[in-house]
Amino acid sequence: MSRVDAELRTLAGWGRTAPSTARVMVPSNVTEVREALRDVDERGVIARGLGRAYGDPAQNAGGLVLDITGLNRIHSIDADAATVDTDAGVSLDTLMRRLLPFGLWLPVLPGTRQVTVGGAISADIHGKAHHVEGSFCEHVQSMDLVTADGEVHTLTPDGPEAELFWATAGGMGLTGVVVRATLQLNRVETAYFLVDTDQIDNLDDLMAKQSVDDEKYLESVSWFDSTTTGPHLGRGTLTRANHATLDDLPGKLKANPLKFDAPQLVTIPNIVPPGMLNKYTARIFNELWYRKSPTRQGAVQNITMFLHPLDVMGEWNRLYGPHGFLQYQYVIPFGREDAVKQSVRMIAESGHVSALNVLKRFGAGNRAPLSFPAPGWTLAVDMPAKRGLGDLCTALDELVLAAGGRLYLAKESRTTAEAVQRMYPRIDEWRKVRAAVDPHGIFVSDMARRLRLT
Repeated sequence: MSRVDAELRTLAGWGRTAPSTARVMVPSNVTEVREALRDVDERGVIARGLGRAYGDPAQNAGGLVLDITGLNRIHSIDADAATVDTDAGVSLDTLMRRLLPFGLWLPVLPGTRQVTVGGAISADIHGKAHHVEGSFCEHVQSMDLVTADGEVHTLTPDGPEAELFWATAGGMGLTGVVVRATLQLNRVETAYFLVDTDQIDNLDDLMAKQSVDDEKYLESVSWFDSTTTGPHLGRGTLTRANHATLDDLPGKLKANPLKFDAPQLVTIPNIVPPGMLNKYTARIFNELWYRKSPTRQGAVQNITMFLHPLDVMGEWNRLYGPHGFLQYQYVIPFGREDAVKQSVRMIAESGHVSALNVLKRFGAGNRAPLSFPAPGWTLAVDMPAKRGLGDLCTALDELVLAAGGRLYLAKESRTTAEAVQRMYPRIDEWRKVRAAVDPHGIFVSDMARRLRLT
């Protein structure tokens, strides 16, 4: 590949708040990735998958971006060993469709299937099963990483280059380009979940209920109302599930228990005006969402209904209008439930509104210096970009820091380098590993510059 193979494109994160223009190449094999790295100028290079990071970690203003979706082969599926060997540009959606007929399941899935394997590694993604399964890179047996010198390193969690493996896990693409990985899988009997739902009247009771018997469930998540204050602050629904067995299914589903049919029903047009989500529409949505999920035990739900309801809408981020939105996600340690409650109160009283509100419990973290999950509560809200939102988020940053928490780099889009330095105490350890494999700093992104990560 050469400079003439690149297309000048304006790129943005899923939040659509800070677009920038770069040269974009789409390599189709490892050789083309290595050739592209020889074509890097002073603005550097970063890899990009399906663009589901909310901020700017997969953008590189004035530089080169490698679109890894051209690396799209699934090399082999070993049903006996429950593993898959796949290119990094393959999406989790594609993997699920290929794996389920074998009764195989990806242990970690985020709130969307539209994420590449490479992106999942670079962000060390998590899902509703973190309290049981941990994060994505804990299920990566090996990965192939092309570093700044064009060499291909095959990395394993405990091999001779384990430090580089864990620096790449959650490293936001700044150690090199992940081109291939072997993943350890779980086995399932069906493509369905057996779901228990509890409707709960306030945040204190919601967290108390979620703290009891959570480990009995593979998947666990709360939705909370971000608009109601007073005694019903943070009222919500707790939804927990395990994989349904064949015996759990009604007769009509037993005929094809591993069927996975998840069509995209609609694509949101790029004509939604600003202000569609406001305090009035948000209150209506929150009220309807709370009432739609009454307490019910043992409901059979398919994958999309339980894990990925937003995937039925293409380009759903356009619903926030042309100015975009940000997702604010933190983790705060157990024992600081007061800070979680204070953050919900601050959001509810701020005048900034959110409809997609998630609260989960994390289990133990892993060895990756920049991996986000740690034991505690993780909260995420999506808020339209408008005047004053930065002030709210800065106040939330101070609350999170005081409680010993941190923000998720795959969702972050506006904090400061000083805040990230305090949130990630092992960041200098990560910088040392990165500098050893990229001494000239060719891997760089808009986020890396903004947060002075490199």
